[in-house]
Amino acid sequence: KFEARRAELEAEEAKEIAEAQQRADALTDVNVIMRAKSGDEGKLFGSIGTRDIAEALTNSGLEVDRAEIKLPEGTLRQIGEYNVDIQLHHDVSTNILVTILSEDGDDEDAAEEDVADENEDFSEE
Repeated sequence: KFEARRAELEAEEAKEIAEAQQRADALTDVNVIMRAKSGDEGKLFGSIGTRDIAEALTNSGLEVDRAEIKLPEGTLRQIGEYNVDIQLHHDVSTNILVTILSEDGDDEDAAEEDVADENEDFSEE
């Protein structure tokens, strides 16, 4: 009985790992872009936590529970790009990129201006 139960548990574990690996493969190279209100220096009015990231991933069609998202440094409080770990199983984890932009779009305009400036620099040569 013991060996039969052990084989059954090992088969369940292998199935869970395979499902987690499939989910991890779907999350490879994912970049979640989130908008938040922020001050002049890029500090957010509030923060972005595991619930917000899980909600954004779920809305994009990727099912992730907030308990699977790991933020060892705590919630995200600045505009920028963050590598966020997702622990789908104790043996399977992956990384996603979370990009936080200002809700008013100032940083987007600045990024477009930088690209335009770079293009001008290249055209002069």
